[in-house]
Amino acid sequence: MIEQVFTSFVASAAFGIIFNAPVKALLRAGLVGMIGWMIYIGLYEYSDDSVVSTLIASFFIAIISQFYAKRHKTPVIIFNVSGIIPLVPGGLAYDAMRQVVENHYNEAIALAAKAFMISGSIAIGLVLSEVMNQIIRKVKNRGNKQTIRP
Repeated sequence: MIEQVFTSFVASAAFGIIFNAPVKALLRAGLVGMIGWMIYIGLYEYSDDSVVSTLIASFFIAIISQFYAKRHKTPVIIFNVSGIIPLVPGGLAYDAMRQVVENHYNEAIALAAKAFMISGSIAIGLVLSEVMNQIIRKVKNRGNKQTIRP
């Protein structure tokens, strides 16, 4: 577990470097990826469902990313992209393509479908978090406007 936490931190921070994230944001980008991976591992060990675990982990990655972006006045995309890197099913997609090359089409379709579902759950988790953030902002703004009026 400690190895996974460390490597998820390094992978997230390294992708921050690749995407030209500010040096001050690299530590936080690594922390976002590490926390997201810990959430994923904890949920996966509990439920044994990688799609739901990825959905929930990506949702929390987006929430943490929005918090860091607001607090440190940086774009949220820096933390989102770096944070989801450990969750991306690259190995699964590779295995699906290898099965295609080896003419094992049934296994390839199963692996590709799982990789597609995991990728979709990452996207849905990020979008759900952003939608919730927008709703909270509207409610806060609506509340502020009502209290200002005489």
